[in-house]
Amino acid sequence: MPHLLRSALVATGVMFTTGALAQQQPGWFVPPAGGGGGTASPRPGQTAPPRPAAPRPQPRPTAQPLVQVAPPGGDSGGLAGANQPDAPPLQVQLPPAPDLPAIPRGPTPPAAVIGVLGIPDIMRASTAAQQVEKTISERREKLTQDVQKEQAAWRDLQQGLVSQRASMTPDQIRAKEKELQDRVTNAQRSFRDRNRFMQEAAQVGLSQIERTLIGVIRQVAESRGMNLVLHRAQVALNVNEFDITEPVVEQMNKVMATVQLPPEGVSAAGPAVRPNAPPDGPAAPIPTAAPSSPPPRR
Repeated sequence: MPHLLRSALVATGVMFTTGALAQQQPGWFVPPAGGGGGTASPRPGQTAPPRPAAPRPQPRPTAQPLVQVAPPGGDSGGLAGANQPDAPPLQVQLPPAPDLPAIPRGPTPPAAVIGVLGIPDIMRASTAAQQVEKTISERREKLTQDVQKEQAAWRDLQQGLVSQRASMTPDQIRAKEKELQDRVTNAQRSFRDRNRFMQEAAQVGLSQIERTLIGVIRQVAESRGMNLVLHRAQVALNVNEFDITEPVVEQMNKVMATVQLPPEGVSAAGPAVRPNAPPDGPAAPIPTAAPSSPPPRR
């Protein structure tokens, strides 16, 4: 209801404004509202007085072109759009157009010698990309296994705490609960760090491949006299002689068979976290280096 009321008020205001403007424009006639000061309607049997002829509008100067601008709100819906009459387009007189000075003739580009390639095919056939995918998949699988083992250890500790609650004092219960909570907190932080470091390692590997791939594409294109290389997905039709995917893959595998990735649990720009789950017992702070073998479980 407030929205409809607001729209009705807007429509009424627009109509009043349009009527006031019409009284000021030559050739327009709007009957006055109400009964004060206006021309009376003719009685039956009387002839209406002739309407005065409207003065002809003066011709506009044609020195500068006029641009028609549609009034705003012409397509607005609701009551305001339904009641608002169609207004004439606004005549806007633009300033003089700037003079465009002549510019010297530039060098003509060479004739295009086009090549195409498929980046997805290159990444699938690249041995370096295969290495990155294999290494990251192995680290992801190991992280998943460690998370599952740690969650199982949490459940065992919680069940043991429930079974021993009757034989422990309130202070002992609180100490065991805090111990378990600290372990969960530290393990979750360790797992988050490992997942972030794994993503950083993948980005480091792909950045190396991308950097080398750009140079290889330029090298192969120049060796064939090509000065324009397009993605195959952007081309609707081409002949096989334009495609340089296979030569790029061959050269790519020659110059980059593998890439250097940060060790597991090591950030690309910082210290490491422990790759294995924390042992049973009180939670310990995350070490700065990954241990060579997991600690014995108590």
